[in-house]
Amino acid sequence: MITTLVFAGAGGQGIILAGKLLCLASMKMGLEVTHIPSYGVEMRGGTANCSVVVADEPIPSPLVFHPDIACIFNEPSLKKFGPLIKSDGILIYNSSLIKGIGTFGCQKIIPLDANRLAEETAGSSLSANMVMLGALLALKPQLASLDAMQLALNEAVSTRHARQNEQNIAALLAGFSVIAQPKTVS
Repeated sequence: MITTLVFAGAGGQGIILAGKLLCLASMKMGLEVTHIPSYGVEMRGGTANCSVVVADEPIPSPLVFHPDIACIFNEPSLKKFGPLIKSDGILIYNSSLIKGIGTFGCQKIIPLDANRLAEETAGSSLSANMVMLGALLALKPQLASLDAMQLALNEAVSTRHARQNEQNIAALLAGFSVIAQPKTVS
């Protein structure tokens, strides 16, 4: 198994952290990983994206030109990365910020009201990246477990921000639950 992913959005949305956390959690599961962050010069509001590869075998290249999965947080990133997703790929997008996505050639498109879920469960839309990670783990449990992600969160977040881990875990679980236990229409 080799899974290529792109996380993309604006600076300040936790894009780079999301990719880093996935890598750390996957490593805890004994998998091979690569992580290539890319961001603009602005601290907040500029572009941010990262390419992640997770595999159960040696990774031939860390470069991701056509991802299997794209986790997209804003409209400019959707325009840039949406058309690059493989035809059998998955697009998970933040429907709190992206309206009317149009059509893409990928197999599955999943709207995720990440900002709203983050506000409801963690008290802040700043945890939308955790909601997205939770949804990703529900869709692709072979990438990492929730337990491994929680360990990675405790390891990766600085001491200064560690007090927010309880809220981040709540947001992670909310994203997971939305996908793992979808609401049925009666």
